[in-house]
Amino acid sequence: MSRRVPRGEYIETDTGNKVARKATLVGTQNIMLGGKTIIMAEAMIRGDLSRAGTAPSSSSSGGASAPANNTAVAIGRYCFLSRACCLRPPGRMYKGAFTYMPLRMGDHVFVGQGSIVQAASVGSHVHIGDNVVVGEFAIIKDYVRVLDGAVVAPNTVVPSFSVVAGQPARVVGEVPEGGHEAFELRELYKTVGNNPQPMPV
Repeated sequence: MSRRVPRGEYIETDTGNKVARKATLVGTQNIMLGGKTIIMAEAMIRGDLSRAGTAPSSSSSGGASAPANNTAVAIGRYCFLSRACCLRPPGRMYKGAFTYMPLRMGDHVFVGQGSIVQAASVGSHVHIGDNVVVGEFAIIKDYVRVLDGAVVAPNTVVPSFSVVAGQPARVVGEVPEGGHEAFELRELYKTVGNNPQPMPV
């Protein structure tokens, strides 16, 4: 039996996310994608590392439990996760038990090849280079450029409009005024998976 239509490398969701068939998304029910996000082959998102135990639902809410409490990784719009990068929620002891806290990422975030991100939050318009390690509970504000090979220590707060590099990462410069267009990922989004297959319902 011959296949007439080759299967595309990417699956496109209703909201325009393009997910490589060779990407690894574990615990997809705990991963929220804002739309128009690209996830390349061999990229991994660990949605299975979600908060231990669910928050008790209050009977006054009409019996509906809030699934948003178990979101492990939330990604905004127009994000680009390069080949072999990994997004992992940060974990810590909380009330006597080890638990994971959500990893939240804004819009127009680029994560380079082979990078590992375990931040508490990454703002919008952030460029994370190749082979970067962002430690647990780090907070990266908006319009930040993390250069290739940098190691952002756990619990570090990286201020907006800064360029960081080194091991451990330190501020080495600032994003020039008017330089924010370089963080826009709309055009890059258009170049990936030009022949996507519709996702089966």
